[in-house]
Amino acid sequence: MRETIQQIKARLQQPIASAELERLKQDPRQGVQLAVQQYERRQEKMVHQKVAFQQRLQFEEHYWQTGDLVAGIDEVGRGPLAGPVVAAAVVLDQNFDLWEVHDSKQLSLKKRQVLVPQIKEQAVDYAFGVVEADEIDVLNIYQAAQKAMTLAYQNLAQQPAALLIDAMELDVEIPQTSLIKGDDRSISIGAASILAKDYRDRLMATYVDKYPGYGFEKNAGYGTQEHLAALDQLGVTPLHRKTFAPVKKRL
Repeated sequence: MRETIQQIKARLQQPIASAELERLKQDPRQGVQLAVQQYERRQEKMVHQKVAFQQRLQFEEHYWQTGDLVAGIDEVGRGPLAGPVVAAAVVLDQNFDLWEVHDSKQLSLKKRQVLVPQIKEQAVDYAFGVVEADEIDVLNIYQAAQKAMTLAYQNLAQQPAALLIDAMELDVEIPQTSLIKGDDRSISIGAASILAKDYRDRLMATYVDKYPGYGFEKNAGYGTQEHLAALDQLGVTPLHRKTFAPVKKRL
C-alpha cells in the first residue's frame, strides 16, 4: 500500500537515507515533491548552522587544546525600567553539541525553552549573578551589569582558566577576552545569554501577583505602552529603577 502524503511528510521530519530521498523525488504527487523540497531546505539550513556552530567555538577551542576550561559570560536587562540586571556564566567542554545555541535575541521563546534544560544538562558548570533595581540606581546600569557578571563568575563551582565576556571587562584576577557582539561570536557567551534571559524572564513573571497591572510577565520590565500606562495609573513600585528617565519623571 502506497504511503500517503501526510505519512511521507511526517517521515521527512527526521533525516532519511539519500537513496530513500531519491526514491521520493520520483513520486509524481505534487504534495510529495513539495515535502521533499521543504526537507532539503531544512537540511541545507542545518548544515549551515552546524558550520557556523564550529566557527563560534574557536575561542573555546583555543583553551580546550591546552586542557583548560573557559567560561562565557553575558548579561540581560540593561534596558528595562523595572527589575534586576541578570548575568550568567557558563562553562562548556568539547562534548557540547547543541549547534542551535546562539545569541538569545535571535531565538524564539519556544526555542529558548527547549535549549535551557539541554544547556544546563551539557554544561560543565553554570551560575548566575543578580543586581537589583535599588543597587542599579546607586551604581548606574553599566557598573551594575559589570557586578552581575562578576557575581556570576564568582558563583561558579568549577573555576575556569579564563573568561569570554560580551563587550565588558571585569575587575577580577583572571585572563579575559572581551568580545563585541560576543553572544553572536562565542557558543559559551551565547549559552550564557540564553540562560540569563530565561532566568530573568521567569523572575519577572513571579512579580505579577505582588505588582499586578504592569504586565511584567509579558514585558519583563521593559517600557512598553502597557507598562508606561500602568506607571501613570498605579505609580512606581520598589521594582522600578528610579534613576531611569521614564520612571524618574513619574516620581
